[in-house]
Amino acid sequence: MSDLNELRKKIDEIDRSILELLNKRAEVAIEIGKAKQDLNLSIHSPEREKQVLKRLTEKNRGPFPNNVLKLIYEEILSASLSLQQPLKVAYFGPSGTFTHLAASRKFGSSAEYLPESTIKGVFEAVTREKAQYGVVPIENSTEGMVNSTLDMFIDSDLKIAFEIMLEVRHNLLSKTGKRQDVKKIYSHPQPRAQCREWLENNFPGTPIIEETSTASAARRVSRDPSAAAVAGELAASVYNLRFIEKGIEDYKNNFTRFLVIAKESPPGTGRDKTSIMLSVKDKAGALYSILRPFARHKISLTRIESRPSRRKAWEYIFFIDMEGHAEDGEVKKAIREVKKECLFLKVLGSYPLAE
Repeated sequence: MSDLNELRKKIDEIDRSILELLNKRAEVAIEIGKAKQDLNLSIHSPEREKQVLKRLTEKNRGPFPNNVLKLIYEEILSASLSLQQPLKVAYFGPSGTFTHLAASRKFGSSAEYLPESTIKGVFEAVTREKAQYGVVPIENSTEGMVNSTLDMFIDSDLKIAFEIMLEVRHNLLSKTGKRQDVKKIYSHPQPRAQCREWLENNFPGTPIIEETSTASAARRVSRDPSAAAVAGELAASVYNLRFIEKGIEDYKNNFTRFLVIAKESPPGTGRDKTSIMLSVKDKAGALYSILRPFARHKISLTRIESRPSRRKAWEYIFFIDMEGHAEDGEVKKAIREVKKECLFLKVLGSYPLAE
């Protein structure tokens, strides 16, 4: 016991040193914030945050694990930023959605999170400067693109600042946690599609009622003991629900990609992605003519999607993701050449590749 007590005393001393250093770091962060304001610079510097995390994980020799170190420092950076200037982040809500979880993973617990009931509301919050950033879903690995997000970019001048990749696990939640109590199930259409087989096999014939989000489904179920919701663990915590079954998604490698929107895109990091939208001229070989410059400049395209323009029947807008930053030489040349073949072309943003 004497050896154990001595070791615990060492831990206490180390904790005191860590606390002192954290406060010293916070004091310097406040001074940096004042210096940025004097120079009229943006308070939030994503590229600097990325450099800090990269440097620390490269220097770490263990035994403390790098993935945990990264999470701790993301919270330290979030807290430091909040001391310089409160960071407000709008997201597709309500509280407890996967978008809420993705936003908190990106910006940490010190940011102020503003739930919006629609994806359009998130765009408007950033446009009107109610929030510096907005977080919206864009794509699921099994169910494809979120078309309402694509549509918002058609008329918006906002830029993509980051992307977030989040592994999604769906659960069946209720007030009682008992299968026999379930008479109806609430779900957003996307999670319902991702859990279709499981729901059909385990609750055949049970009515499934559409909700606007996983959190809305959980909130409704929190007031109805005869209902269950398809939602995430955060929703279970927020709305005090019990698990009937965990991990009910049909495919376990289930990821959702989210976009962070802002007034401006960040500078290049060396590992970036660029998104553009364009409308092609109505002629034979039009699609080939816009793809050829990318091949000639050896630009890797990671996704192509099309949506009706909503302005003219049978006119389509293409959304294209590519590797590289819009200011990179070859990417810049390719986009310039493609633009000559388009009715219009807009760069939606260049942003760091998600981890």
